[in-house]
Amino acid sequence: MKVVLFCGGLGLRLRDYAHQIPKPMVPIGYRPILWHVMKYYAHFGHNEFILCLGYRGEMIKQYFLEYDECLSNDFTLANGGKDIRLENTDIHDWKITFVDTGQKSNIGERLSLIYKYLRDDEVFLANYSDGLTDLDLGTYLKFARHQDTVATFLSVKPNLSYHLVETSSSGSVSGIREFKQSGIRINAGFFVLKNDIFRYLRLGEELVVEPFQRLIQAQQLAAYEYDGFFAAMDTFKDKQKLDELYDGGKPPWEVWERSGMAPQWINDIAQDGLGADTEQVIERRGKLQRG
Repeated sequence: MKVVLFCGGLGLRLRDYAHQIPKPMVPIGYRPILWHVMKYYAHFGHNEFILCLGYRGEMIKQYFLEYDECLSNDFTLANGGKDIRLENTDIHDWKITFVDTGQKSNIGERLSLIYKYLRDDEVFLANYSDGLTDLDLGTYLKFARHQDTVATFLSVKPNLSYHLVETSSSGSVSGIREFKQSGIRINAGFFVLKNDIFRYLRLGEELVVEPFQRLIQAQQLAAYEYDGFFAAMDTFKDKQKLDELYDGGKPPWEVWERSGMAPQWINDIAQDGLGADTEQVIERRGKLQRG
């Protein structure tokens, strides 16, 4: 399925951090958050993207036009630099369509403006491009297929440190509890949409306001409740938390790093009859690399 990524917002609550950088280009580690979102979808086999550009869209175009996989992957250089062999790759199989959808368009307008690229697609995915998760996308899509509604979105608990206060009319406090314990859930911006969504859109409308109200009335809107990891980058504080997770070495949203086959050197050493478990093999490998 194609993946529509809304990349045109100003990111006003992040402007103190980087007022000249479009929000999707704010880095987590040494790659923009947009790359992390795209890598997530590509890991599950969805590698055809439509980027709805707006504010500073030329920076997003330039990033991919100048993308050098050698800077973010292992590679072997030979013949004085004439031959370069990548040991692994990032975006070689991605297909990216860049569409200017206006400086001030809302999400619904941006979606309407790319209809011609989705005319023949029965179902497609869409994302706000500012949230990261460890959600098993296959499980989510299975839920969406079962619901068979025009639109499905990911529902998560808000990651807020506020406390809800219950008071009487006289001002007496009857209860205080954390916001996350309130049972309130929010839209995480991970959408599964049927092509019929365009029948519910009107000129100038925001996607989750008027069109979603029509979907609710038609019983054509579903939500998948997920309580695993999800974090949106709305503020500089949110960015700092994501940076801390990334710097910790095992960011939870990098699902592509936690699946697949073990590195070949582990298999090679294990086949030598050492009888070592994984931790022992890794320790041995470390000693070989240092020695």
